[in-house]
Amino acid sequence: MKKFFKRCWQWLNTSNRGKHLGCGALVGFGADDVYCATYTGVIVSSALEFKDHAWGGKADIIDWALTVAGVMIGFGIRVLAIG
Repeated sequence: MKKFFKRCWQWLNTSNRGKHLGCGALVGFGADDVYCATYTGVIVSSALEFKDHAWGGKADIIDWALTVAGVMIGFGIRVLAIG
């Protein structure tokens, strides 16, 4: 079990995936409704991947998906906490 969590942590630290997930959660927590969370999550994650591509890097679909997933997690926490 310890090995599993270590591998997960290493995977999240690859290409700042943990930051994509965490910052996406912050964006989702600030959204008022599902439409706003989804729209903002897709726009923000696409902008981050465009930035990576524009600066000579490679756009990563996993980073994009983790940002959107983070937004949904953050919005879920908001719904559960605030109601």
